[in-house]
Amino acid sequence: MKYKLLLPLCFFLPACALFQGTFFQRPFRPAHAAPEEAAQVSFPLDLPANGRVAVRGPMAAAMQLAMDDFLPRGIKPPSGATPVETCLHQRDSYDVFAAPGPEGVMFVTIALSPQSCKMEGPVLDVGAMYAIDMLKWRILAIKH
Repeated sequence: MKYKLLLPLCFFLPACALFQGTFFQRPFRPAHAAPEEAAQVSFPLDLPANGRVAVRGPMAAAMQLAMDDFLPRGIKPPSGATPVETCLHQRDSYDVFAAPGPEGVMFVTIALSPQSCKMEGPVLDVGAMYAIDMLKWRILAIKH
């Protein structure tokens, strides 16, 4: 009787391991400060006009979609990486530009910020341009 249950378990347990990586994967959640640290923040009544930038929802979503493809969240530089390689793996090393295109397309360009990564010699073309389908929220094409 015990062996009749053992055989199906041998088939289903590996399948559970496969599903765990896809169905039970937790969505990305950013790190939060401790409540004590958060309590020290005082919010202004309104955002200051100097330096304020408005990025509309569809444009922000297209930029995030492109950045998630270009440099996925949580990606780490290889072990023994140089300071430049480490810099290239940081999202804040890049500037992101977006402009609407034809019929529900948003063009998004990701380019290495000129003041980041202090590279010697000619700067390689680090970045990409994305065509984002804003109707189905997918990447149509990438130009490297």
